[in-house]
Formats: sequence, C-alpha cells, structure tokens
Amino acid sequence: MALKPRTAQLLIEAMAKHLPPSGSTLRLWDVGGRVGEFLHALRPDLHIEPILTPYQTWQAPTEALDSIMGLDFPHALEDDFLTTALQMLRPGGRLILVDSQAEPTRDQVTALESSGHTRILVEDAIECPLPLGVLMRGEKPHTTESTFRRVRVASDVDPDNLPLTDYDGVFIYLLVRQLPNKPAWALNEADVITWDAVTAARDSQPMVLAFTSLPKAVSFMQPAVMQNLVDGVNKVGKFNRDAASAWGVPLWLNPPLTDVKAWPVGFFSVDPTTAERADE
Repeated sequence: MALKPRTAQLLIEAMAKHLPPSGSTLRLWDVGGRVGEFLHALRPDLHIEPILTPYQTWQAPTEALDSIMGLDFPHALEDDFLTTALQMLRPGGRLILVDSQAEPTRDQVTALESSGHTRILVEDAIECPLPLGVLMRGEKPHTTESTFRRVRVASDVDPDNLPLTDYDGVFIYLLVRQLPNKPAWALNEADVITWDAVTAARDSQPMVLAFTSLPKAVSFMQPAVMQNLVDGVNKVGKFNRDAASAWGVPLWLNPPLTDVKAWPVGFFSVDPTTAERADE
C-alpha cells in the first residue's frame, strides 16, 4: 500500500528523532531510497546516500556509518541484513527502521537482539490519531563503558581550531548559561528566559566558543566545568551558522580546552528564540 506523503513525512520525522550524536556531518545510508529526500529537507546537515542495490552486494568499510535507515524496507528483519548493517555501523551507530504496515512484536526485538544490536527500541511509529506502523531501533555496542570516551568517538571526527570558512556544516553549538536555572517543568509564564553564550577574549577580542557538533560541545564542556573554567553553563544551544555569523562577534570554532585556558572567559547574550530545535 502506497503511503500518503503526509503519512510518510510523519514517519520519517519519528525516525529522525532517533539519530545518534555524530560529528558535524552524519554519514547515513537510506536503504530503499524512501527516506532521504524529506529527511534532507528536515536535516540539511546530514550526508545521506540512497542505497538501491541488494544488501547482499553492499561494499562499505567496516564501522563507516553513523546510521542506516529504511522505510518499509522489505528485508528489514532478515538475519543477514541485520548482521551486515551492524558491521557497517560505527560504535554507537544506529539502525532505524519503520514498517508502516506492522505492529510492535516480541519477534522484532528478538531479531535485533540475535544480530548483536543493543539499546533496542520497538514501539508504535506514530499516532495520527491511532497508532500506525512500528519503529525499530538498534545500536552497535560501544567498545568502552566510559560515557566521556563514547562522546569522543563522534567528537574526534571534527578537527580543532577549524576556520569558519572551511566549515560547510549548517549548524553550530554554543555553551549556554540559561537563567532562571530551572528544569523545563518548573518554568512558568512569569519567568523571563535569558541565554548567555560562553566567550573567550583571545588577544583581547571576545570570541564566542562554537562547536561543529553536539558531541564536540559536550566533550569540551565536561572537562571545562570540572576544571572550573566555565561557571553556570547548563545548556548547549543549537544555532544556524549563518544567523550566528550576523551577530557581529567572531566565532572560535572547536577551540581546544588547553587554548581557551590562556584567555579570560566571559559571556555574550544571545536570543533563545533564534535557536534551532534541540537535538534528540
């Protein structure tokens, strides 16, 4: 049964919420070629390759992909396909599949478990308003138990001290101090939310610390907070890089922690309403 365009769009939006953290360019295979066009419109930062050849003929380096996605891919639960997909994913990479004509079952969980996937999720794909389809997600196991080292797997893809002119990504990530410092559920209508992004005055010129990916920002933020280099940071904000370039303040892209330590750290006010939707 052919899907209506709006239904397909909703299913792909649901799949996109399960993409793994990655470098500035997430490497993704669209098996069957039914996901890529809309997904690229939703996430122009993704590098998506449509794959229309039989999976038995696939040739790709081991651990080369961040994600493999498929909408109504007819071989989704075949043992050989699941094993091949797992080999091609990097540690922490995710297989994300939707069958619009099926419902969640224990057999789907078992198939993903048997092929070696972890962090398995099998659930209704969407509700519109009744449940429709099944979304199946599996992840390639990490090789380390350290959360910080797991983040570095994706973080190390992007170089430090990257000139903005050499960065062709769409988004940047900023370390943000949000006030009032409350969880989302505790905010009320009277609260005025403000965001201040971390800066470093390199050669007496304040520069906003910016990162090419969420893992890159987190891998900087964790040790920076532990070493008391930044105070009060409680959020990572995602912004369109063109909008940020219009702020009139230079961006320091992927600054190493050792370099930032040499300069005074401060804050620059940014408008939270101009931020992009946060990564899932």
